[in-house]
Amino acid sequence: EVQLVESGGGLVQPGESLRLSCTASGFTFDDYIIAWFRQAPGKEREGVSVMHSEDLSVYYSDPVKGRFTMSIDTAKNMVQLQMNSLKPEDTANYICAAGPRGNYQKGQPVKNYLKVWGKGTQVTVSS
Repeated sequence: EVQLVESGGGLVQPGESLRLSCTASGFTFDDYIIAWFRQAPGKEREGVSVMHSEDLSVYYSDPVKGRFTMSIDTAKNMVQLQMNSLKPEDTANYICAAGPRGNYQKGQPVKNYLKVWGKGTQVTVSS
């Protein structure tokens, strides 16, 4: 079985922090592209961050840049998203996705390379 399972979501107040985890089973993240997305009700899914395991480079979308940090623990086959200074607009279902990089080249959209998707974990930021 190949799957991704997210955890760590919850209800927090503005300004607080939360750490999400995404654990893979049935495969490893070696030579993979791993991404976090989020989707709020009535809105399109948007990218949050993308990591290329080959060099551990990470791209962050502008709304989260400087506040979120993505990391990987290869021994645990897990990626994490540390979210600091959370804002109400961060409220969404957070979903991780991954896939082998194959012939991916820098600058291409990663969507078509993400073959495995988790079900998401809900993050709610409210006072």
